[in-house]
Amino acid sequence: MSAKRSTIEKREKQISAADLGIDLTSMREDASFRWFLACVLFGKPIQQEVARRTYQEFVKEGLTTPEAIIQAGWDKLVQVLDEGHYTRYDFSTATKLLDIMKHLQETYGTLLSLIEGCHSKEEISSRLQEFKGIGPKTAEIFLRDLPDSFSHT
Repeated sequence: MSAKRSTIEKREKQISAADLGIDLTSMREDASFRWFLACVLFGKPIQQEVARRTYQEFVKEGLTTPEAIIQAGWDKLVQVLDEGHYTRYDFSTATKLLDIMKHLQETYGTLLSLIEGCHSKEEISSRLQEFKGIGPKTAEIFLRDLPDSFSHT
């Protein structure tokens, strides 16, 4: 019973897109990308509050598009990650974010193009995991809040 309660408590504490002020029902690129960015940050074994604070730093700095993240460059990303207290993974996450953004732009153009080209959430998950540094956990977090209307299920 204790393990079951612990699992339920963890589910209740999960931060959602809505908790971050992201409305995914709009099916807009900016909203889906901001949620994706948050999920990349939440995908590391780090406290949720640190990931949330770091996401808010990205928003404050205007780093909410692939273009803005690439243009900011590695040094600026490390600075923003550090401001959010994401210090344990700052260097590797800055590198990962740059790699993901470049791959996203080169392969799909936009996150919405990636999503719209899929016929199911499983296919979205599979495509996301093709990105270096995106594993099953990050894909799971992203899909958790993604409305069914985003995929052709």
